[in-house]
Amino acid sequence: MKRVVIFISSGLAALLIILIMASALSNIGLPAHSQTVDRLSQPEKARLTEFFHVRQTLGSAVWPGWGDAGIPLVVYNETYAFLVGYPGSPPPDGWVKAPQNKQQGGPWKPVSGDTFNGQVYYRQHLPASGETPQAFTVRVGTTWAASLTTKEWMTISLTNQLRQDLPAPLRPIFPYRLAICLLIGGSDLYVTMLAHESFHAYQGIVAPERLAAAETAVRQENNYPWDDADLQAAWQTELDLLQAALAADSEGETAVIAQQFLQQRQQRRQEFGLEGALADYERQREWLEGLAKYVELEIWRRAAATPGYEPAAALAGDPDFARYAGFEKRWAQEAAQMGRMAGDEGDGRFYYSGMAQAVLLDRLLPDWKEQALADDVFLEDLLETAVAERQSGR
Repeated sequence: MKRVVIFISSGLAALLIILIMASALSNIGLPAHSQTVDRLSQPEKARLTEFFHVRQTLGSAVWPGWGDAGIPLVVYNETYAFLVGYPGSPPPDGWVKAPQNKQQGGPWKPVSGDTFNGQVYYRQHLPASGETPQAFTVRVGTTWAASLTTKEWMTISLTNQLRQDLPAPLRPIFPYRLAICLLIGGSDLYVTMLAHESFHAYQGIVAPERLAAAETAVRQENNYPWDDADLQAAWQTELDLLQAALAADSEGETAVIAQQFLQQRQQRRQEFGLEGALADYERQREWLEGLAKYVELEIWRRAAATPGYEPAAALAGDPDFARYAGFEKRWAQEAAQMGRMAGDEGDGRFYYSGMAQAVLLDRLLPDWKEQALADDVFLEDLLETAVAERQSGR
């Protein structure tokens, strides 16, 4: 028996050494910069083409009006920002960050010798100060645009960040490719990330004051008692109730659990003194980021479930594109992740709690989107209305 244990231990040790060596060898070939820097590569163009296509085809089914809105894209790598789908010519200089209304960047210039689906697109050097459009929404002149890194640079920059955060002995052997695959996924996920930021642009078009207020509310982050263990436990109960409501088998059961969630939320705020600005912080971030998270997942769901939907031909040769077939797995992962957010510091939990309320509203209050962008209407208010109507039999 002792020999068997020694044999197994030796085998596992040898396997571990082989895996470490394989990971180290794989890391030798990790790219340090984008393969194409001064223009959009064909794979990047293909992903952007599919984003415009899926939004125009299914976007207004996800959210009325979003699919028809003229929303260009600003995507950037380590050196250049690119402006794609801008409706006028030439575009005004730079971009304006919301809600600060801070002008950044310089003149946009047509990319010489290249087009995006036959149309002119623009670029500019990123400022030497290090400013970027970031992942959100910006204005180009008066036009709201979605902004995000290119997928290639997202992969490289995240790899660099992981390397910097690791202890020095682990840096050469850490399986970066596997980690990045788990964190970023394939082109399906990237397209839906563009949808997330594009919906922020739509919020800016329809409700610019609300977007500014919701983004400004993040100033309360430093005042929020993230580390309070009792508050984390109360939040865990809330998130557990949201998970249970999402998993409910009937609308009646969904409404009952949604009411329990609302009661738990009210009790938590009273018990921990989270009224006023801190409660508003929760509601604002759920409205801003929860709705965008909802759109991110809903466009994926509809692309997977809509009979006859055909992705853009440009993406057909992309080995990282699964034609949205992985939605059910993605949904299960996101629903499970929500249950792990109670102890997370920062507003990440509001992405999930807001998204979950939006999904519940799809089930309980079909016309909720007509009100959701109106002034002073928050997701929990709409959910209260939905529960009350169910209780009254309407």
